[in-house]
Amino acid sequence: MANIKSAKKRILVNETKAARNKAIKSKVKTAVKKVEAAVAQKDVEAAKAALKAATVEITKAGTKGVYHKNTVSRKISRLAKAVNSIA
Repeated sequence: MANIKSAKKRILVNETKAARNKAIKSKVKTAVKKVEAAVAQKDVEAAKAALKAATVEITKAGTKGVYHKNTVSRKISRLAKAVNSIA
């Protein structure tokens, strides 16, 4: 355990941020799974709705700094490509 006050604070702040990032990443993964499940069932309407929701979650994660902007673009692009393949 750290002895210096600033180091103790840094540990607490890092734990808080890690928990926040973990929650955001979990939301993104869930949204992506919903899109992939709809694509697997070839349900176009459900896939488009899930894609819209997933896009919002992924973009929000990028805005908050959890993902790099190129990662955000790549994830959205791959999901859109998968949805368009069944349309």
